[in-house]
Amino acid sequence: MSTYEDRLKALREELAKRKLDGFVVPLTDEHMSEYVGAYAQRLAWLTGFQGSAGSAVVLPAEAAIFVDGRYTLQVREQVDGTHWSYQSVPQTSIAEWLKAHAPEGGRIGYDPWLHTRGWVKAARAALREKGAELVAVDTNPVDAVWPDRPEPSKARLIAHGDDLAGKSSAEKRQDVADWLAARKADAVVVSALDSIAWLLNVRGQDVERTPVALAYAVVQADGTADLFVAPEKLGEDVRKHLGNAVRIHPRDAFAGYLAEQGGRVIAVDPERAVAAIFEALEAAGAKTVEARDPTVLAKAIKNPAEIAGHKAAQARDGVALTRFLHWFSVEAPKGGLTELDASDKLEEFRRGTGKLRDLSFDTISGAGPNGAVVHYRVTETTNRPIEPGSLFLIDSGGQYEDGTTDVTRTVAIGTPTAEMKDRFTRVLKGHIALARAIFPAGTRGGQLDVLARQYLWEAGLDYAHGTGHGVGAYLSVHEGPQRIATFGGGDEPLQAGMFLSNEPGYYKSGEYGIRIENLVLVETREIAGAEREMLGFETLTFAPIDRELIDAGALSPAERAWLDAYHARVRDLIGPQLDGEAKAWLDDVTRPL
Repeated sequence: MSTYEDRLKALREELAKRKLDGFVVPLTDEHMSEYVGAYAQRLAWLTGFQGSAGSAVVLPAEAAIFVDGRYTLQVREQVDGTHWSYQSVPQTSIAEWLKAHAPEGGRIGYDPWLHTRGWVKAARAALREKGAELVAVDTNPVDAVWPDRPEPSKARLIAHGDDLAGKSSAEKRQDVADWLAARKADAVVVSALDSIAWLLNVRGQDVERTPVALAYAVVQADGTADLFVAPEKLGEDVRKHLGNAVRIHPRDAFAGYLAEQGGRVIAVDPERAVAAIFEALEAAGAKTVEARDPTVLAKAIKNPAEIAGHKAAQARDGVALTRFLHWFSVEAPKGGLTELDASDKLEEFRRGTGKLRDLSFDTISGAGPNGAVVHYRVTETTNRPIEPGSLFLIDSGGQYEDGTTDVTRTVAIGTPTAEMKDRFTRVLKGHIALARAIFPAGTRGGQLDVLARQYLWEAGLDYAHGTGHGVGAYLSVHEGPQRIATFGGGDEPLQAGMFLSNEPGYYKSGEYGIRIENLVLVETREIAGAEREMLGFETLTFAPIDRELIDAGALSPAERAWLDAYHARVRDLIGPQLDGEAKAWLDDVTRPL
């Protein structure tokens, strides 16, 4: 299995043994997670693709890999086009591609523990038009040919204190019980890992960059819960923290438990629970009720303790990032730095806080043309020198016990071109427009997306990703349901207490990338004479924005005032925690325009 060609060949041979004419390989796990443990990285093992979203289909004579606009460049660099065709989502879908390419009368396999019921229904309907069928497999054929597949993590769970959570697990479970009573349901399956972590006030170490543990939970109508997790992952401290109202079962007992739920009414989230959960319950004679996981919105609306923790984490993280930006301003012009040098140094500054638990995602450290790869991940192979006359984009974040951060800065090494300044300023104007937005309660993120794009659109430019995503409280750096996007989401009404990113960008393939990202908090706005409840954003991230890339003449007086006020806040918050050359540098780069 030394080459990806060998792996593809081995999978085809395994499919032939199982009398399958194809198989679908998604990048997810049994919990529909965005970031997954090493044991579930089937797509990466098979294809070489290192992005965080994608799927593949393998047929006897052809294979395709499906990614969205964030990975258009990356997939071509990492996946061999002689063996795989590149498919763009949402322009196409696996179901549509299968309808066109699956053999007539063919049997296309899928793992029901890795797909939603909605996906299964769509794929089955598409194949039916071709006279083909979708076939559930008992065991995953990729696992059968992956000789050194890692074992799932055995790391122990960690109790997350009520002082940080702001609400006890018992209170949260009672809220879920009330939700069940309103729906006349007996229980709800909670299968998303971050939902379980939030509900039970625990954190884990089973997935890199996301503090969650591999588990399933079922909350009963009386507010008790059944937690399915490997017993060796629970120390006495966590058992005591969970209390007697949370019954513990082995994780591998979950499927058997579902088979015993006949006659009960069980709520299941069709977006976050896999098809196998629905199928097992319905085969047992249970009635399933499709409903969104009741923790999702509650988790998204942060309470005062979570907001206070996040602000403390941001202040700490802002100091680390500012120290890095000062260091970079000194070292980068000398030459000799690489992308890995930069990402390693930024992590060093974060670890220097003494509070970092993990990064919140793999740092995107993109020099020159690599900055145009939206979700670029530097490796020893791709590691590029950071050269004078270029732009450098660094998107990074930290996981702290009190909060999760995510921030992007783009800086010029030397004198930027007029085009670079124009593009950066258009991105900045969009960022400011969104940061200053005031909107009525009930507004959806998709309705605000145009604010960030308008100045790029004026020049015939755009970017192929959403403008904002939700962020967890020491949880997932990408958290729903709120988004600011016109595609792939963005229809959730924004509510006070939600965290989101504000990150417009511009990417010139083969040359450079630009992105400016801060996190924001949705808050109520008191407006004299207002006839409706109004909302706005409080910016939470504080680090300097590169003045050398700003065409100040292109900013309106209101935009200049916003930037000057933002930089004054950076000086006030970050400055007292610096000294010497770093303090003098910050004072200089944040002076009023």
